[in-house]
Amino acid sequence: MGSVIKIRNIRRDFPLGQELVKVLKGIDLDIDKGEYVALMGPSGSGKSTLMNILGCLDTPTDGTYELNGIDVSSMTDDELADIRNKEIGFVFQTFNLLPRTTALDNVALPMVYAGASKADREARAKEVLTDVGLADRMDHKPNQLSGGQRQRVAVGRALVNKPSIILADEPTGNLDSKTSVEIMQLFDEIHQAGNTVIVVTHEEDIAARAHRVIRLRDGMVESDLRTK
Repeated sequence: MGSVIKIRNIRRDFPLGQELVKVLKGIDLDIDKGEYVALMGPSGSGKSTLMNILGCLDTPTDGTYELNGIDVSSMTDDELADIRNKEIGFVFQTFNLLPRTTALDNVALPMVYAGASKADREARAKEVLTDVGLADRMDHKPNQLSGGQRQRVAVGRALVNKPSIILADEPTGNLDSKTSVEIMQLFDEIHQAGNTVIVVTHEEDIAARAHRVIRLRDGMVESDLRTK
């Protein structure tokens, strides 16, 4: 299928007063198009830092990162913002929706940044909201939706630009167990539709749904197992 993500010797240091804290200590990783990967590790293992680099929210101190064959490790902030909008769909634990905006407009937002016409934005946002099971909630604002419905809106927004990867950070962290299962079933469907999915989680039952589990410890890859 070919690698969508290829990282080599990725290091990330953060200055803390007079000290240099080495958070990522030389990580090599290939993720192929269409894979479903869980990224795990205890607090302080570096998984959030790695996710920020994978999501082009941060740049490494050293090493290379190729996303779809493009070296993004030394890009400017503006270039990274452009790549993020086109190539990466984010789903966060806290939903990150605009509170006074309808589900439809929340989902369409990445297409505004991409310069799509209003007609194209509306058509695609309606299509995606139907796909995630919210055809009857398009005009609702976040405070009129349940937690699970809000996360479905967030998933729809992540999908709207047809990105290379869906990156989900603890996507069920704020949901009850029944709703968590429903949202993870939605991720299963997204993966089955051909999307590359990376889920950052500390919950084993969430990770068990993925086809490959990468565990970090102390800024290094501790294990990388294909489970399905």
